[in-house]
Amino acid sequence: MKAWRLNDWKSDPVLVDVERPRPATGEVLVRVGGSGACHSDLHLMHEFGPGILPWGPPFTLGHEVAGWVEELGPGVGDGVDLEPGRPVAVYGPWGCGRCERCRAGAETYCEDLASAPVPGGGGGLGLDGGMAEFMLVPAARHVVPLPDGLEPAAAAPLTDAALTPYHSIRRSWPKLTPGSTALVIGIGGLGHMALQILAATTAARVVAVDTRPEALELARTAGADLALLGDGDTADAIRRFTSGRGADAVFDCVGSDATLALGAAVGRTLGDLTIIGLAGGTLPVGFFGVPYELSVQTTYWGTRPELVEVLDLAARGLIHTEITTFPLEGALDAYRELEQGTITGRAVVVPDTEGRRS
Repeated sequence: MKAWRLNDWKSDPVLVDVERPRPATGEVLVRVGGSGACHSDLHLMHEFGPGILPWGPPFTLGHEVAGWVEELGPGVGDGVDLEPGRPVAVYGPWGCGRCERCRAGAETYCEDLASAPVPGGGGGLGLDGGMAEFMLVPAARHVVPLPDGLEPAAAAPLTDAALTPYHSIRRSWPKLTPGSTALVIGIGGLGHMALQILAATTAARVVAVDTRPEALELARTAGADLALLGDGDTADAIRRFTSGRGADAVFDCVGSDATLALGAAVGRTLGDLTIIGLAGGTLPVGFFGVPYELSVQTTYWGTRPELVEVLDLAARGLIHTEITTFPLEGALDAYRELEQGTITGRAVVVPDTEGRRS
C-alpha cells in the first residue's frame, strides 16, 4: 500500500510502498476514508528535532483519521460494536489503557507512559497514522463508530480539529453563560470549529480574530458575532464590544507571543485563557501581568467520551467541517498550502482504496 512516511526530523515526508498491515490480537485494521492535514504535522516536519518528544521518526503521518473497518484481529468481537465495513473514527492518542486517566478516556494524559504503545503519542505521532491507504489501530477502544449520515472524509478532522477546541470549551462552560463573551484567535482548522462549538453549546457572544480577510468571512459564516482583523486596534475593539469588561474565555488557536499578549490584554477578571496553538509563544505571568484571577491554561487534544459528543454534534448538523480534499498522492500539496495559509478550514487527504483491498 501507499503511505506518507516521515523518515527524519526536519524533512518532508515521502510517499512509499509499504506492506499492508495485518491485525494481531485485539487490533483493528481501518481502510482510510480521510486523514486531516494538521499544523502540528508541519511542526514535526520542519521544527522539531531529537529529544523534544519521547518518540521520533520513522513513522507514517496522519493523526486525524476516519474510514471503515477493514479487518478485525483475533479477540475483537463480543461486546464490540464493530464489523467489517462499519464507518468509524479513530481516537488518536493511545495510552496504556489501564491507568486512572486512560480508564476515564483521557489517554492524552496517560500516567503509565512506559506501558503505552508510544509515550505521549499515537497514530501519526510516533506510530503509523492515516496518511496511507490503511491504518492499524492497536486496540478496539480507539475505534469509534460514526453516527448515521456522517461520512469519513468529513469526520476525520473532527477527531482533532473539533475535539481539541471542544475539550477546551467544555472546560470553560461554567463561564460561558448568557451575557458572557468568548474570543477565538486564529480561524483556521481548529478556530472555525471552535466558533461552531461555542455557538452550538453555549450562550456566549463570540468574537473572532484573524489576520486574513478570508478567514474572517469564514468566521462570520461559522457563527461569530464580531469578526476583527488582528492589528493594533484589536484589543480596544474587543473592550468596546464587551463594555470594557473583556472576554470571559479566550481560546488562542495560534499560540504566538502576539496572540497570547492579546488574550491577556482582553481577558476578563475571573476568566480563562486557554493556549491551544503550538506557535511557540510565551506569556509572562506575574501578579500584575494578567487580570486578577485570569486562569492561563494549556490543553492537549480531548477525551474519547468527548469525541463521541463531537461526532453527535456533527451528525445532528450543529457543527460541520469546512474541508478541501486532496488525493493521497497530493498530500504534500495539502501541507504546502496549509503552510502558506491558503487552506480554508481543513485539508483532508482522501485515499482511493476501492479495488485495492488485498
